[in-house]
Amino acid sequence: MTVLTAMHWGVYEVELEAGRAVALRPFREDPDPSPIGLFALAPELERLRVTRPAIRKGWLEGDRGGHTTRRGTEPFVQVDWETALDLVAGELRRVKAQHGNQAIFGGSYGWASAGRFHHAQSQVHRFLNSIGGYVRHVDSYSLGAARTLLPHLLATMEEVQAMHTSFPVLEEHCRLFVCLGGVPAKNAQISAGGAFEHRVPGALRRMAQKGCRFINISPTRDDLDTGADFEWIPIRPGSDTALLLALGHVLLTEGLHAPDFLARCTTGFDRFAPYLLGETDGQPKTPAWASALTGIPAERITALAREMAATRTMLNIGWSLQRSHHGEQPFWMALTLACMLGQIGLPGGGIGMGYGPTNLMGSPHPYFGGASLSQLRNPVKEFIPVARITDMLEKPGQTFRYNGGEHSYADIRLIYWAGGNPFHHHQDLTRLSRAWGKPETVVVNEQFWTPTAKRADIVLPVTTTLEREDLGFSRRESHVIAMPVVKDPPGEARDDYAIFSALAARLGAEAVFTEGRDTRAWLRHLYEDGRIQAAKVGITLPGFDAFWQAGAIRIEADRPGPQIMLEDFRADPEAHRLRTPSGKIEIFSERIAGFGLPDCPGHPVWMEPIEWLGAPAAKQFPLHLLSDQPDRRLHSQLDPSPHSQAGKVAGRQPVSLSPADAAARGIKDGDIVRVFNDRGSCLAGAIVTDAITPGVARLSTGAWYDPGPDGLERHGNPNAVTLDVPASELSQGCSAQTCLVEIARWEGPVPRIEAHDLPELL
Repeated sequence: MTVLTAMHWGVYEVELEAGRAVALRPFREDPDPSPIGLFALAPELERLRVTRPAIRKGWLEGDRGGHTTRRGTEPFVQVDWETALDLVAGELRRVKAQHGNQAIFGGSYGWASAGRFHHAQSQVHRFLNSIGGYVRHVDSYSLGAARTLLPHLLATMEEVQAMHTSFPVLEEHCRLFVCLGGVPAKNAQISAGGAFEHRVPGALRRMAQKGCRFINISPTRDDLDTGADFEWIPIRPGSDTALLLALGHVLLTEGLHAPDFLARCTTGFDRFAPYLLGETDGQPKTPAWASALTGIPAERITALAREMAATRTMLNIGWSLQRSHHGEQPFWMALTLACMLGQIGLPGGGIGMGYGPTNLMGSPHPYFGGASLSQLRNPVKEFIPVARITDMLEKPGQTFRYNGGEHSYADIRLIYWAGGNPFHHHQDLTRLSRAWGKPETVVVNEQFWTPTAKRADIVLPVTTTLEREDLGFSRRESHVIAMPVVKDPPGEARDDYAIFSALAARLGAEAVFTEGRDTRAWLRHLYEDGRIQAAKVGITLPGFDAFWQAGAIRIEADRPGPQIMLEDFRADPEAHRLRTPSGKIEIFSERIAGFGLPDCPGHPVWMEPIEWLGAPAAKQFPLHLLSDQPDRRLHSQLDPSPHSQAGKVAGRQPVSLSPADAAARGIKDGDIVRVFNDRGSCLAGAIVTDAITPGVARLSTGAWYDPGPDGLERHGNPNAVTLDVPASELSQGCSAQTCLVEIARWEGPVPRIEAHDLPELL
């Protein structure tokens, strides 16, 4: 017998014996299933499960913060659930009474769960709001700069993602697809809520077969695969804005731009054009000027601008470009260039932001909301941009700028983390490790003994997707999935809802948190909400009981049709005004200009990054390190699985180098190397490849953080060396891609990797 379950990576068929899972298989309706989730039952993962509540020994003895260095180094004492819940409730009660709810940080950066009820972020935030609130985060590491910027210029990032032109339209009409940062199929394995029908690889191949030409402008060639030849234009990391400006300069000076579209659908081009021509700063943004910054020949820049103007062109920009110092600028200038081309709203042309980072963009399925657990109202006003957690812990009371406002960092005494692994996704982990010692108590709900769990004071064991009932309900995907329990949880693991219900009862908030519903009642409630929302866009879903009995419902719209981004807006900008101040696309933003920010003025500009190959620091650290999404896991999830481990070199995350850079350092394929700068160092396994341009190295994220006593990270986590500074004062987004390093062959004894060791449990 088989049933279905949904994970980040897709829908899987679960083979059952005596009602329990014995194997996972790809979903037969998925044209390109991801292998990642097939390993969810691996014994290598089971070995690392948290099975009983555990308390750090020093915390029990009174070591409660004050920049303690003992977190992550001590054994844990296992206790029963009643003791653990009493301790957590007592700490929450104490911190609230002594410091207020603004001293509690509700940490959660787990990727959106395919199960819409047992979504750790929703659960922990709902619980904390039920007891008076918490300090929250806003935005995301993936899209901090773009998410803050785009509502001023176009629409919210969620709206932009939902309105992307569907792949069937691109297949028929796009003749030139120019991508900055590729369309990496490894990233498109996932979507928030689960990728049920993996469409990106097949769509790219069909586009190529129908005559679309692809150009990949990237430091790496292999972040695009169309099944056919394409042109690779290597570019110096961090210089994309300069290239885009030069392309715009050619369009304007050669009369290839679209004055009618600019006049009808945008505002501010007249304020931007003088900068493009060099009238405001004395530097015309010519191809020759950009060539010196990008490494791309001026002749190729000029020719590319003409090619883009001569045919139906889609300009796609990868999310990685805005994870950098001044990361707002390439997104702003890509949008401006697309406006100058005048193809926004036409089938097959315009802008993508972007195809590839998840499975969502390009979906032909309709978008509808619903099926989300309410997080209740948060009365605490303090917050942080998500990538400023170390700043918050280090600098309580200090002010920061964000999106035009001035705010202050709260004085955090307790961190409650459920879902996510900050010792994976944050930058400069040595600095975070020091700041992590400041709070008095760190509580973590976790499935596995991750680096974050090992650095907590109280660890509560929670269930995985296979061990709880849930509802697979993903935006613009092909199915709604019933997710039954198919596996017994190990030891004493409980789901987050049971944990927070018990804590809420101890703190007098059970009725507010649970609303009197058990898990099945919540699933029915969320499904019926989604059913109502689906009906608004012409989708008829059966009642909950019929749905649960069927196990999966394919979503079929009553009136399916092609989706073209901003088609209605282009046709009548007045009747379909955007929710920007002008109602149009804003090339010059009066609002942003009014913020008076020196690092983000009122229109797109070239600003030199703090670290890049054109900086003086490149003399000491001459390689630009890219830290992209891995292909064998989502961020750090399932890192101990056999699938993840099979992609490593001597157990370490691979770092890619060009043949020229490897030869200059005496490095061969398979060598253990040290990646280092002034911030830290890590060991990795060398891969020598001609798919990366000289001067650039690539070390994907997600290897569980494993620093030794000397500070050397032993497993290949790039955030041992990345830069923890904001993209700008507008967004405070992360700058992970702005990073210079040197790489050397490791000559000494190779230290043992301890990332997947269990802590000492008493």
